[in-house]
Amino acid sequence: MYSRVVEEALRKAGVDVGDRIRIEKNGEIWEGILLPRPEGNPDHIVIKLNSGYNVGVRYEPGVKLKLVEKKKPKVEKKLEETRRGGPNIALIHTGGTIASRVDYETGGVSASFTDQDLLSSVPEIFDEANVSSRLLFNVMSEDMNYKHWKKIAEAVFEELQGNLGVVVAHGTDTMAYTSAALSFMIRDLGKPVILVGSQRSSDRPSSDAFLNLLNAVRAAKLDISGVYVNMHDTMSDESTALIRGTRARKMHTSRRDAFKPINDDYVARIYWDGRVEFFQEVPGRRDVEPRLDAVFEPKTALVKIYPNFNPEILDFLIDKGYRGIVFEGTGLGHLPLNDPEFGLLSSVERALDEGILLAMTSQCLYGRVHPYVYTNLRKLSSRGVLYLGDMIPETAYVKMGWVLGHDASLEKAKEMMLKNFAGEISERSTP
Repeated sequence: MYSRVVEEALRKAGVDVGDRIRIEKNGEIWEGILLPRPEGNPDHIVIKLNSGYNVGVRYEPGVKLKLVEKKKPKVEKKLEETRRGGPNIALIHTGGTIASRVDYETGGVSASFTDQDLLSSVPEIFDEANVSSRLLFNVMSEDMNYKHWKKIAEAVFEELQGNLGVVVAHGTDTMAYTSAALSFMIRDLGKPVILVGSQRSSDRPSSDAFLNLLNAVRAAKLDISGVYVNMHDTMSDESTALIRGTRARKMHTSRRDAFKPINDDYVARIYWDGRVEFFQEVPGRRDVEPRLDAVFEPKTALVKIYPNFNPEILDFLIDKGYRGIVFEGTGLGHLPLNDPEFGLLSSVERALDEGILLAMTSQCLYGRVHPYVYTNLRKLSSRGVLYLGDMIPETAYVKMGWVLGHDASLEKAKEMMLKNFAGEISERSTP
């Protein structure tokens, strides 16, 4: 909320959130879209400039406010057109940095934008499509779990009816897990589902939310089907990258170009002006009825292997009744087997004897695991550990939980793990 003084000044100027305004102060002029006020600093008026960056101007006596263009009627008109038909895109909000603002009292960032706040900050999306908005929940992505994945899958499934595509606004930290989950939980997907987020909150001057969200809506209009992640391609505001949902990984904690495809090419690059450059062929739109298959077995674990890994950790998971374990092995898919203190062979054999599904990926990320090159690899594969080719660990974990959620037999589960459902595994990797 803005302070009473600012609210009164905005009211006198006839300005509402979402309107284009001009601010004059000390001989300087700023023009842009009025944004909702971040909590904790109510005396600053925040606008989004034409460049997509945000600026905050402290309101003081002598500051002049002028309405340039009303935006609310245009938004309402577009939403009315959506109800009458046309190129409709559904936008589902789940929280994360893209729906966050800075609390200037604590300096922290929290998910507090409503769906209408986010739409008001990027009104340009209404020039691309008729966008309907739905607030599912406001959760930072580190707090996401499989129950949230199911709810998102159900919401996407509902919004696929009558919409050209669906955009899911999501936090970046676990976006790759959710994109993988949606890739498996919605079968026979004949339209695009685009996950989008931002590395910097929407009220920061350097936020990447504007271009990411705008290009996500553009991506949802493309002649493609499947689940994809759309995030900044470079540190600048030139373009965003479209990445297959089962191959995306966050590779940097804070850079705007944090997301990269692993063992895959970019699907496409979408430029700031709407141009699209494809780098590989992907399925086009199909006239099929999607199926919701939102199941997940929570007794599934992803275990990273490291020197001095204690076998008691694996034994603990076995004792707790876990049904599946994905290893992030070293190199080609190794576990320590021969050391008398840290060898895992007996624990692995115990897990397999109890019918637990064990699968191997590599913490190297790039490349593929191989069950035959070294003796220890052969020991594991001959006993029943499943080697998952070039599947990345996050996707393998989500896929295993989804597979085991079907209560299939162990042999059927192994068969499903090795089947390519959504581009998550390939027969051959490029060097």
